[in-house]
Amino acid sequence: MVGVSIELSGVACRFGDVRALDGVHLRVAPGEFLVVLGASGCGKTTLLRVVAGFHRPHAGSVRIGEMMVASPDCFIPPEDRDIAIVFQSYALWPHMSVAGNVGFALEQRGLDRAGRRQAVTQALRQVGLEQYGDRRPAALSGDQRQRVALARCMARSAGTVLLDEPLANLDPSLRGAMQTEFTAMRAALGSTFLYVTHDQNEALALADRIALMAGGRILQCDTPRNIYEHPASAEAARFVGNAMLLPAIMVAHAIGGRANVRVGRCACAVRAPSGHPPGPATLAVRAHELAIAPVGQSDLLLGYVIDVRYQGSHWLVRVGVGDIVPDGLEVVHHGEPPAQGERVNVRILDGWVLPARPI
Repeated sequence: MVGVSIELSGVACRFGDVRALDGVHLRVAPGEFLVVLGASGCGKTTLLRVVAGFHRPHAGSVRIGEMMVASPDCFIPPEDRDIAIVFQSYALWPHMSVAGNVGFALEQRGLDRAGRRQAVTQALRQVGLEQYGDRRPAALSGDQRQRVALARCMARSAGTVLLDEPLANLDPSLRGAMQTEFTAMRAALGSTFLYVTHDQNEALALADRIALMAGGRILQCDTPRNIYEHPASAEAARFVGNAMLLPAIMVAHAIGGRANVRVGRCACAVRAPSGHPPGPATLAVRAHELAIAPVGQSDLLLGYVIDVRYQGSHWLVRVGVGDIVPDGLEVVHHGEPPAQGERVNVRILDGWVLPARPI
C-alpha cells in the first residue's frame, strides 16, 4: 500500500457559537506520519473527524489523494474515502471474535473467505496476536485490544490511517510498547498516518512532523525537533516542553543562530532566530537549560530556593528570582540539592529567543 496525501484548505467547522476549526490549512505528504497535538478542546479531534467524513465542514475543502472529499459542492461519506480508523475506545464488536473483528471490514468489501483468512492471519501475526483469533475482546487486556484495532487497520490496507488518541486508555507502562507497534505498523503498510493526541511525549516520539493546535487554529507545523527547540510563539513554547518565559534584552543581532542577551543582571549566549532586532525580547528556557550556582557571582540571577522535588534521576529545584518570573524558575539539579530557603545563583546555560513575530 502506498500512502496518499491529505490536504485541508481553509477548513472551518463550528458547533453553535463555538468555532472548533477556524480556517485550517494543512497538508500531509504521502506516507508521512503527522501528529496533531494540542490540549483538550483545541479542535484536533474535530479536524480528524472532518478528514474521516464524520463532520461536514462549514467552509473550506478536504482532499484525500486526488479525490475531493469535502467542499461547498461535494461531500463523500466515510465508507467511500479509503480510510482506516483506530479509535481511543478501540470500537471492537464484543459479540465477535478477534478474527471476526479484524476481518469484518474485508467481508463488507466483498473479499472471499480465503482472502479474508489470509489477510486476518497476517495482520494478527504482525501485532503478535496470531494465537488469539478465537477469543472475544472481553478476554483481552487493554494493550491487546488496541493491537486488535491495529490489526484491523493492517488487514484493511487503507491508504490513509487516522488515529484518535489511541493510547489514552492504556497504562503508562504499556504506551512505550504500543508506540513500537505503531512504528512497525507504519513500516508494514506504507500508509499516510494522521494521529491526534494531547500527549507531547507521544508526538515527539512518533511524528515526522507535528501540527500544534490551539483555539481551532494551527500554531506551528514542523519537525518534532524544530517545534521543541525553536517554538514559534509563547503558546507553543509553554505547551511543548513546558518552557518558562523570561523578559530579556537582546544585545545585538543574531549571528550563526545565536545571540547575546541579558536577563536581569545575567548575561548569556542563547539560540535566536535570524533577523530578530536588538532590544526587548522574550527568552524561552526549560529546566535543563538552567543550573544552580553558589552565591557570589555578580553576572548570574540571584534568588532563594522555594522548594525541592526528587525526580529519580535528578532534583527539580524551584528558585524565586523576584519579578523576573513571579512563580519562580524550575531548575534541573544533579547531586545533593540546596536546602529550602537557601540563597543561590541561577546560571542560564541556553535558551531560545522567541521570534519577534510568530512564524
